[in-house]
Amino acid sequence: MIRKHTSLRILLFLAALLALASPALAAEEPAAPKDGPQGAAVTVLTASKFCFPNLVEAFGILIPREETFVRPDRPGLKVADILAEPGDNVTAGQPLARLALPEGGTTAVSAPVAGLVLSSTAVIGALASPRGEALFSIIARSEFDLVGMVPTQDLPKLAVNQTARIRIVGAGEVEGKVRRVSATVEPNSQLGQVFIGVTTNRKLLVNSSGRAMIKTGQSCGVSVPLTAVLYGSAGTVVQVVRRARIETKRVEVGLMSGGQVEIREGLAEGDIVVARAGALLREGDPVRPVTATADAK
Repeated sequence: MIRKHTSLRILLFLAALLALASPALAAEEPAAPKDGPQGAAVTVLTASKFCFPNLVEAFGILIPREETFVRPDRPGLKVADILAEPGDNVTAGQPLARLALPEGGTTAVSAPVAGLVLSSTAVIGALASPRGEALFSIIARSEFDLVGMVPTQDLPKLAVNQTARIRIVGAGEVEGKVRRVSATVEPNSQLGQVFIGVTTNRKLLVNSSGRAMIKTGQSCGVSVPLTAVLYGSAGTVVQVVRRARIETKRVEVGLMSGGQVEIREGLAEGDIVVARAGALLREGDPVRPVTATADAK
């Protein structure tokens, strides 16, 4: 009996030790591996539709659209008083100068149209003649044209009433519209002229230089940021994420606007694209995609 009790005590003691040791042993067991490989986090976005404007660039200078010259209607008059100066805006019928009559008294010479006084040769005491040099030159209705030069291959794309954005030195960006397109080109430069009417209330100066971007149409298709495109010896590629792995897609790019580039071939709308493609990412690499909006937060 003593031996039986002793054996039972030993068994109970061993069971207690095992019970105390089991939590520690369980804590030391490694965590179960997660399904799938784990890779670097990459910012992604969805390829989406975007409309790109087709633009033709033109460089040129500002000229008056219509210049009106003011002279007296009879000879033998002298300038008695000057009532307008270059740079003044005048209305139709507004007196510009007073002229002394040979028989005494004065008569006024007035603006035939409203506009901006471009130049004046009027000098008090000087003779004024209907056949001589004009006393005043007026830019009718204060309307200007940008006369731009365009490469021959771009001329067929231009048409009357196409809109343009024009950046003019000293005046900033203004709006415009194509008024006329030349039917010929200069033989040496192979450039043709386009006349773009300028619309603005800002003060413009004749012969100021300007750069016009004329919208000739638009192309709507799949687009991605420029940062998503890689250029290399293998061609132009975009990195796409599918099933948490990198896939490299050869693409054909088109127009560019506002940091976006048109993808004409190689991508579909809705594809998940690496926002900043990098040479360190290879075909088949595992990654953890993070959407651009979530990353920005």
